[in-house]
Amino acid sequence: MTYHPRGPGGTTTAPLTRIIRDSLDRLRAFDRHRPRVWDAAVTAFWVVAAVLDYTSGGWRTVAHDDVTAPEFLVLLMSLGFSLPLLWRRTHPLAVLLLMAPVSVVNIWTGAVVQAALLQLIPVFQIVLRSSLRTVGAAALLFVVPVLAGGIRIPAGWGQEVVSYVWGLVFVVLLGIAVRTRREYTEALVERAHRLEHERDQQARLAAAAERTRIAREMHDIIGHNLSVITGLADGGAYAARKNPERAGQALEAIGTTSRQALSELRRLLGVLRDDHPDAERTPQPTLDELDPLIDRVRRAGLTVHLELNGDPLRAALTPGRQLTVYRVVQEALTNTLKHATGPTSATVTLTCSRTHLDAHITDTGTGTDPGTTAGTTADAAEAPLPAQGIMGMRERAALYDGTLEAGPLPDHGGWQIRLRLPLEDTHP
Repeated sequence: MTYHPRGPGGTTTAPLTRIIRDSLDRLRAFDRHRPRVWDAAVTAFWVVAAVLDYTSGGWRTVAHDDVTAPEFLVLLMSLGFSLPLLWRRTHPLAVLLLMAPVSVVNIWTGAVVQAALLQLIPVFQIVLRSSLRTVGAAALLFVVPVLAGGIRIPAGWGQEVVSYVWGLVFVVLLGIAVRTRREYTEALVERAHRLEHERDQQARLAAAAERTRIAREMHDIIGHNLSVITGLADGGAYAARKNPERAGQALEAIGTTSRQALSELRRLLGVLRDDHPDAERTPQPTLDELDPLIDRVRRAGLTVHLELNGDPLRAALTPGRQLTVYRVVQEALTNTLKHATGPTSATVTLTCSRTHLDAHITDTGTGTDPGTTAGTTADAAEAPLPAQGIMGMRERAALYDGTLEAGPLPDHGGWQIRLRLPLEDTHP
């Protein structure tokens, strides 16, 4: 036999097997769409077979010698066993109950028409769909008339009782096998649907997480750079009246900051383009860019001091952890620019130990709580919910099992942010 490849997996299927499988699939599809047509066809087939058994006299070959049933009763019994099959799938137990009296008459009169074996068809349907108790009741309905006939006609034990019982056992085992196979297939289909649903959920969750990450990055990029540009523009407008040279420097700094913001946005949005194979996949700042960040903030008018304890630039920090530290410092300084009033300076202290990196950002201004109005400093116990920036910083720290604390300085006006991140080689 020649085998041909079939399917993307490289599996092979015999042509005859493929033809049989396709034919069965078409037959099942037809049955699903027109169940009554199929039921009528099956019933008509068995009715014709039962009537032919009567008209040809075939029933006399298995009937007992002392048969007392008239021929018209034999015809009625043949129809009584075959016609109810029209409802064998919708009401199998009712069909079996309808056949039971006919079976009693059949065995009791000694006619033993072969159509009595059609009772096994509703029994098979009951095994496929019903509980074990219902199957037991169906088996009794089938066997009890046969046993009663065997008691009346002892010679029938070998011919009817044993053959009927063996037929019942075969049909029950076949029904159990088909039912088990069907339930197994349905379980596989349900599991496939569930896995597909879970895959779609995971994809949606991943997309939502990516949107959140991108929104956080754009908040940091746009919010910080616009704050710096605003500060430079205000300073330049003030300096233009007294010192045009300083105003020119402010305009130059505005241009530099704007170009850098646009460059960061292009790199970030480039990651979203599926048709851009050369898009940079890690367009994020690192600790090496802290100095340019602080220089831009200084040009915007905020005095910033940077203190390094240890060597954070050489610490075993992943790019994601470096980005977290960078964004926290950026957000803290941006909040100081936007909310602080009065003479203000800020201090950024990075401390690198063997297991952790600590970032401590403080300022000396007033009204730097991002959840309050300018010019006020709320007590920590009475402070309102943190603003979006602080929430974003806490989310970033939590991604790497870090902690972030934000609140007013205890001794004097000002604000502080403490970030503590474990190093890359820290194990839980």
